[in-house]
Formats: sequence, C-alpha cells, structure tokens
Amino acid sequence: MQEINSFKNQLLIAMPNLVDPNFFHGVTFVCQHNSDGALGLVINHPMEMTLGDILEQMDLVAVDDKIAGIPIFSGGPVQQERGFVSHHTSEETWESSITVSDTLSLTTSRDILKAIAAGKGPKKFLITLGYAGWGEDQLETEMKSNAWLSTQYDEGVVFDTPISKRWSAAAHNMGLDINLLSSQAGHA
Repeated sequence: MQEINSFKNQLLIAMPNLVDPNFFHGVTFVCQHNSDGALGLVINHPMEMTLGDILEQMDLVAVDDKIAGIPIFSGGPVQQERGFVSHHTSEETWESSITVSDTLSLTTSRDILKAIAAGKGPKKFLITLGYAGWGEDQLETEMKSNAWLSTQYDEGVVFDTPISKRWSAAAHNMGLDINLLSSQAGHA
C-alpha cells in the first residue's frame, strides 16, 4: 500500500450507524496502517478503572492521587489485557516504543508506567487496554461502507478535550456537526 492511502496518524470517527459497542460514538487513533492491516486505539471509551488500579496490579504506587485517578481507556476489543501508552515523543527513551509521527509515540513497556507513577513521565499521555485491529483491506472496506470518517490527528482532541466531547470535537474539526448526521441510510 502506498503511504498516501494510509490512515496512519489519523483519527477515525465512528459514524452514528456504527453500533458495535466497542466503537459506538468512538474516536480511534490509527497508530499503524500498511498492506497487512491496521492498529488503532479508541481514545474516548473510559473503563471503570484508573491508573492507580493498574499500578497496584504492577506493585507500583503513584506519587499522588491525581496520577492515580487518571482514567484508563478501552482501546479496542483485541488483547484487552495488554496496555498501550500514547504519548508525546520526547528525548526520553523507553524499552518498547514505536514512533507514530514526529510528535507522537506508542509505548508498551513497564518503564513508562513506572516513570508516570513517579511523576516523571511524558507531560501528555493516554493509556489504553486493548486495541482495534483490522486485517488486510478490512479498514479500507469499512471506510467504503461509510462506517468511519477520517480526519487528521489533533492533539487537542486526543489529550485536552473532555472525554465525553471527543467524538463531536473530532467531527467539528472537519466542519461537521456529527449529531446532525442521520444514522439511517437513504435510498433514491
């Protein structure tokens, strides 16, 4: 697949007719996309779990309650026991990171969580359990069937927008009020 056709480093906005509970009103950040498929993280479906819960399972302690209270997101239905940290790319190196863009990386190693717990991690980050995965040509097929809208990555939507507003904010950046889109298909 040519890079120009890739959805890497874009946000996928679930159309109103996408009723799968894993993606309903979801915004998914696409971290990888090539001819083999795609990997993304849903950034607006918080779990009933906080970073403090995760740290406790890892025998780590957050330096303060604010860090312990950070929400954990359901990144998607695949490997929900596996953690992913999306964060600003920095000079700090972590044991297991991939660069998604010039400004964003994805890390899956314990060392970043240890640094975050100590208040020494990246300034902006988002933690998910699980991911959304698409096989070869699956995402392209879903795009053609109007399951998703795609827009450029927006740091403000991912890290700064209140969780409940991320779906509409991502669409708003495209000039759309997604709440006005019909969930019913029209027929001529």
